[in-house]
Amino acid sequence: MLTFTIPGREQLEIKHLVLDFNGTIAVDGELISGVEDRIHLLSKQLEIHVITADTNGSVVNQCSELSISVHVLRSGDHTKEKGEFVRSLAGAVCIGNGANDAAMFEEADVSIAVIGNEGCATSTLLKSDMIVHNINEAFDLLLKPNRIIATLRK
Repeated sequence: MLTFTIPGREQLEIKHLVLDFNGTIAVDGELISGVEDRIHLLSKQLEIHVITADTNGSVVNQCSELSISVHVLRSGDHTKEKGEFVRSLAGAVCIGNGANDAAMFEEADVSIAVIGNEGCATSTLLKSDMIVHNINEAFDLLLKPNRIIATLRK
């Protein structure tokens, strides 16, 4: 668990990290360099979930060596399904980039938008607490939470 206090907000007890796959931790269905190492470090403190429509059909193979749970979306409304998934968790940070990540951002304790190779949907960007250039920057925020505190303090 990660515990930290952002001035002007309550103390946060983060137990879960929820990640989108394509455009967030992967490009064209392949994990981005540096993701595996950082997930390994973060999995010592957090339960990590990847929730995805699996556009390229590669999530299970790409994540097979990681200490994470993979959830492939099955409904006709991926946005709603992602939101409901995060709502079922207590203490979650979400990281994503797509339009279908907007509802999970609304349910998260902290949401981080990634503007990577696929860009970031405006609807998701507007619901984020923080914005980064790439996934490794987002992971580094969690590995060094004082960065989150410095950015989100009021």
